[in-house]
Amino acid sequence: MPQLHLYVPDDVAAAVRQRADALGVSVSKYLASLVERELGPGWPSTFFDDVVGRWQGPPLERPPQLPLEDREAL
Repeated sequence: MPQLHLYVPDDVAAAVRQRADALGVSVSKYLASLVERELGPGWPSTFFDDVVGRWQGPPLERPPQLPLEDREAL
């Protein structure tokens, strides 16, 4: 399994240790869970509310479909 190294200020490191201790896990496992949650598969749980649901203009309307074009067979 690959290892990642990062540098953070002392106060951030202390907060990370404190939160990991509160959860009863190692610092490494705690940080891995943060990364997995942030980069996990799929859309973030609030994506559609935060991005798509914020449209403030008139309702979007799809224009009528154009007829299909005739193409030569391969």
